[in-house]
Amino acid sequence: MKILITGSNGLLGQKLVKLLLEKDIEVIATSRGASRVNYLSKPFEYSELDITDQGQVNEVISKYKPHVVIHTAAMTNVDQCELEQADCRILNVDAVGYLVSACEMHDIHFVHLSTDFVFDGASGPYKEEDQPNPISFYGKSKWDAEQIVKDANCDWSILRTVLVYGVTPGMSRSNIILWVKENLENKNPLKIVDDQWRTPTLAEDLAMGCFLVATKNATGVFNISGEEMLTPFEMAKKTADYFNLDFSLVTKVDASTFSQPAKRPPKTGFILDKAKKVLGYQPHTFEEGISILDDQVQSMRE
Repeated sequence: MKILITGSNGLLGQKLVKLLLEKDIEVIATSRGASRVNYLSKPFEYSELDITDQGQVNEVISKYKPHVVIHTAAMTNVDQCELEQADCRILNVDAVGYLVSACEMHDIHFVHLSTDFVFDGASGPYKEEDQPNPISFYGKSKWDAEQIVKDANCDWSILRTVLVYGVTPGMSRSNIILWVKENLENKNPLKIVDDQWRTPTLAEDLAMGCFLVATKNATGVFNISGEEMLTPFEMAKKTADYFNLDFSLVTKVDASTFSQPAKRPPKTGFILDKAKKVLGYQPHTFEEGISILDDQVQSMRE
């Protein structure tokens, strides 16, 4: 089996390349710029790819003709998407159209990553068939992309996920665990919201969800996330407890404390029954996720 990954330099992309190589799957990793996954010992093909260039998309997919394309590349900074809507639309919507067209041409299974932000957060946790109603431009862009995928004339899967966390060499963005750990170690006081609920997702679990969908040729919409419904404040408490840090530095606040360009849905999170039943998906607990992340940070320092 041959799988092409877009956004292979990102957190999920890197985890996916590693997992697929461990499973002896032929990998074509693609991203903008040079490969950041060259720390892996197993060989794989790498091709630079700008997904906003339709000609380049057609050229790369025609060259490799993979069995599956897993599309992880996207503009995911919610406030940046709100402020730079034209750029967000090109990357999150137009590029999906180019990829879908190329997959239709060669009868390739297209696996698309989406988000809990397609929902308004009024009544989470959500099932796959619940009706989206995005309240941010980022959420709208991902919902528009889902419509393109659902109209595709090839096999397709949509994997919606929630608040992905993890660690990888050369990471460009932090995550809530590392952010809380670093600040509390430095005795910095923190204000953290306790009125937004999510089911945070370990990057390895999301990569496993992608692998299961691709190798089982499972089509349709799947929720792939963690199972525990937590607020950022509760995530911070679990992080502080794990690392034995002083949690008295953390103040509980509500979302109105911060002014952000994009609205956030108050309560999302996912019901995972379908992914468990159809795919055999089984996520780690949040505590297990912290421990896995801690082990990885330690091994990167060695």
